[in-house]
Amino acid sequence: MKLSRTFPLNALRVFEAVARLQNFTRAGQELGMTQTAVSYQIRLLEDYLGAPVFVRKPRQIALTEIGEDLLPKVADAFNLLGEAMGRARKTIDGTLEIKAIPTFVSHWLARHLRDFQLKHPDIEVSLMRLGGRNPDFRSLEADVAIYWEPGDEPDISYVDLINPYYTPLLSPALAASVGGIREPADLLRLPLISPHDAWWRTWFEAAGVTLPVPATSDRNVFTSQDLEASAALAGQGVAIICPFFVPDELATGRLVQPFELTLQAPHPIRLAYRTRQRNAPKIRAFVDWISRRIAEDIRNRPA
Repeated sequence: MKLSRTFPLNALRVFEAVARLQNFTRAGQELGMTQTAVSYQIRLLEDYLGAPVFVRKPRQIALTEIGEDLLPKVADAFNLLGEAMGRARKTIDGTLEIKAIPTFVSHWLARHLRDFQLKHPDIEVSLMRLGGRNPDFRSLEADVAIYWEPGDEPDISYVDLINPYYTPLLSPALAASVGGIREPADLLRLPLISPHDAWWRTWFEAAGVTLPVPATSDRNVFTSQDLEASAALAGQGVAIICPFFVPDELATGRLVQPFELTLQAPHPIRLAYRTRQRNAPKIRAFVDWISRRIAEDIRNRPA
């Protein structure tokens, strides 16, 4: 049998307020109820117990022996419920756990997260790198995750963040080392970072260049775009990465994009969260913030 059918919970809540305040009217004001409604709930409790819990006197009330025995236990029970609800609410509204692919963490989120924290100082943030190409979000210990895959897991909500595109980037010093890059085939005179990345062959084919097989040695192989960008900045070779993640490096000329040709990724970078948590304040706050912040970032970048 359900607890609500076994115990008159609402009547017990009213009883605790009346006993604590020693007044039906003040209890009604605290609970947002009329005095008539308060009296009705007390009557329901007394009918359930088969005995009165208050002695009505002119202009005052007093607990009966049964009421005195009942009050501390009811007060303790509501205190325990309040503590449990507080802990649950803290879990829901407290620390926001974010897991994201390394490139997004190091080249965008870590750079902008302070803005979120300034706007939401009550939300603590735990930020972790996400390993693996296609994580099962349901198994992740995180509130939100950001990754490349299309995502079609049941009971998971997705928000498209950016539609990544790829193009070769390199340091100007490396380009100068071969007398400059004037046409796509000139890139083959330089080391390619992660040369067996499928994007290289696709890009060169789109540029009308036949890529040798093998393209280059197995050196300069990296596992993520943030490492490839760092290697390109160090002059180790040409990286095929998304310019979205290196705006400052491009703006200051530490990296250059020699050709306008870009390739669109088949899937966007997406944010995922459990649908049942869609109304959690920390989830709503982060989803709203990151959607607006990325849109502003894209809008404010030079064409």
